[in-house]
Amino acid sequence: MVNFNRGEDKQKITLNTPIGLSSSSKNQVEQIEADPKLTQEIIEEEKAFRRGVLTVRDIISPASLQVNPTHLSLGSKFVRTLFVIAYPRYISVGWFAPIINLNLTFDVSMFFYPVKSAIILKQLKNKVGTLEAQIISDAEKGAARDPLRETALRDIEYLRDALTQGTEKFFQFSLYVTLYADTLEELDRMSDQVEDIFGSRLVYSRRVYFQAEQGFNSTLPLGNDELYITFNMNSSPIASSFPFISSELTSDRGILYGINRHNNSLILFDRFSLQNANSVVFATSGAGKSYAIKLEILRSLMLGAEVIVIDPEYEYKHLAEAVGGTYVNISLASENKINPFDLPRAIGGEAKAKDIIRSAVITLKGLVRLMLGKLNYDEDSIVDRALLETYAKKDITPDSDLSTIEPPVMTDFEQVLDGMEGGSDLALRLKKYTEGTFAGLLNSSTNVEMNNQLVCFSVRDLEDELRPLAIYTIVNYIWNTVRSEMRKRILVIDEAWWMMQNEDSAKFIFALVKRCRKYYLGVTTITQDVNDFLSSPYGKAIVTNSSLQILLKQSPAAIDLVQKTFLLTEGEKYLLLECGVGEGIFFAGNKHVAMKVVASYAEDQLITSDPRQLLEIEEAKKEFDESLAQEQN
Repeated sequence: MVNFNRGEDKQKITLNTPIGLSSSSKNQVEQIEADPKLTQEIIEEEKAFRRGVLTVRDIISPASLQVNPTHLSLGSKFVRTLFVIAYPRYISVGWFAPIINLNLTFDVSMFFYPVKSAIILKQLKNKVGTLEAQIISDAEKGAARDPLRETALRDIEYLRDALTQGTEKFFQFSLYVTLYADTLEELDRMSDQVEDIFGSRLVYSRRVYFQAEQGFNSTLPLGNDELYITFNMNSSPIASSFPFISSELTSDRGILYGINRHNNSLILFDRFSLQNANSVVFATSGAGKSYAIKLEILRSLMLGAEVIVIDPEYEYKHLAEAVGGTYVNISLASENKINPFDLPRAIGGEAKAKDIIRSAVITLKGLVRLMLGKLNYDEDSIVDRALLETYAKKDITPDSDLSTIEPPVMTDFEQVLDGMEGGSDLALRLKKYTEGTFAGLLNSSTNVEMNNQLVCFSVRDLEDELRPLAIYTIVNYIWNTVRSEMRKRILVIDEAWWMMQNEDSAKFIFALVKRCRKYYLGVTTITQDVNDFLSSPYGKAIVTNSSLQILLKQSPAAIDLVQKTFLLTEGEKYLLLECGVGEGIFFAGNKHVAMKVVASYAEDQLITSDPRQLLEIEEAKKEFDESLAQEQN
C-alpha cells in the first residue's frame, strides 16, 4: 500500500445552527438543551444503540493495540516504522525498486510539501554569497582549494537556474516505511534488511523511538503526516523515488516458467508471442537446466504444442514414458534408422524439386565433411557432383515427382564416388560407414515415424566420434518433417556444444535457428560448456537469434564470457555465481528477471533427473508390478 499526500492548507467548516428544521422540531431541540437530565438520558440511549450496531471499522480493526517505545503490537502482528533522514548528493532512478520488490509485508507513505520558489531562491542567493566569499578568502590566503565547497557552489548555481527557468520545483519530502511481522525477532531482521538496502545507496534511515503510534498513523491511508520528518529536495531526485518499479514478466497466456525472485510474482510467458520462438539455456552441470526444460516441455504439451527432443544422456526417457511419447534410440546396433538422403515429403508453397534437391545436397556436403574431415577444392567439387548423380541414380531429378521417389542410401553414394575419376580415395575413406565399424548408423532406409506429440531421439549409446554425425542427421530429418507440415512445434537440442565443435554442424544449427520461425518452430539449445558454445561465431549468432534466454548457475571460469555476451551488471553476475539449483535469470526480449524454477510434486516425479529419486521410482514400479502379478495369480 502506498499513500501520497500533498501538503495544503486545510479549512475547517462548522455549522453552529441547525438548517431545515421545522418549528416543532426546533422546540424539541430547545427542550432537550434546557433539561440536562433529559440530554444525559438521550446520550446513554444513543451509546446503547451504537453498541449493537456493526460497522466496517469493527470488522477491520485489530483485537488489540499495544504501544511500545520501538514498535506496536497490533493484534498478533508486530509493527515498526522506519523514516528516511538523509539522501546522497546523487541518486539514480529506480533506487527504491529493491525495497518495493522485497518479499515482505509493508506499507509505504510519501508526503510532498511544495515550497515557493521565491523563498528558496532568496536562501540560495545568500548561500552562494557565503560560499563565494569563503572560496575567495581561501585563495587570498594561499590555502588549498576545497572541492566540497566548489561542488556545492556548482550544485546551487544549477538549482538556481532550474528554479528560475521553471524546469524544477522545490519540495520538502517525507518517506516512511512500516513493516509487519509475526514475531519481534522477525521484525528486527526485516528492519535490518531494509536499513541495509537503504544504506547501500547512502540513504540514511532511522527507526521510530517513542513515536511508534505516530509512525503507524503516518502510513495509514488517511493522508496524515504525524511524524513530519522532511528532507529538502527538488523535482528530479524526488522523481527517482517513484515506487512503482517492479520487474514483471507475466502475460495473459503461456506457461509457467518459474517464480519471480524479486517479488514472488509468476513468470507466465508464451515463447511464440516473441519475434521468434527460439531459446538458449546456459548453466553449469547440476544447476537444473534439463529439469527446467523438461518442466517447460511438460507444460507445453498440455497447451497442444508438439515437442521433439535430442537426448544425449537418457534424461528424457522417464518423461516420454509418462506422457505416452515416442522414445527412439539411435545407435550402431539399434533397429531405428534414419537415412540422411531423405527429402521432405512435401513443402508448403510452390517449392520446386530442383531447389529441394539442391538444398539436400548442400546439407549432405556438410555431413560428408563431418564424416571424412576437411575437403580441398577438388574433393569438394567431386562430392558435390557425386551427390547429384547419387540422386539421379534413383531417378530423383528436377523433373521428378518427389512424393513417389525412393531415396538412395550411403552405399549408393559410395559406389558413385568409386566410379568417378578422383573419387576412389574418398570412397575408400567412406567404406567404414558402409561396410566397416560404423556401418550400422547411416546406411539404411528410414524406419522412424514422428507421429506423436512428444518424440525423443537418444544418442547415449553412440561413441563420441559419432555423436555429431548422428545429431546432424537427426536434426536434418526433423527439419524435413517440420517443413513437410506446419504445426506448433518445439525442438530441444540438449548438450548443443557437440554441434559447435565443427564448423559445418554449427553452421547447420545456425541456419535452422534463423529459418525455423517461418515454419512455426521454436528451437531450444541447451549447453553446459559455455566457452565452447560462445567461442564459436555461430554460437554467438544463435544467442542473438533467440528471443528467450535462460541463465542458471554459472562456473567462475565462464562467468566473464557470459557477462560480456548478455551485458550483465555486476549484481547479476554475482547472482549467477551464488544462486542455488533451479535459480537464475530469465530473459524475454528486452526484459529480464531473477527466476526460481518451481514444480508441483506430480511434475517433479515425472521430470526429476536425480538418480536417487529415479531409483526410488523404479523400485516402486517393480513392487507395484509384483503385487499386481500376485493378485492376478
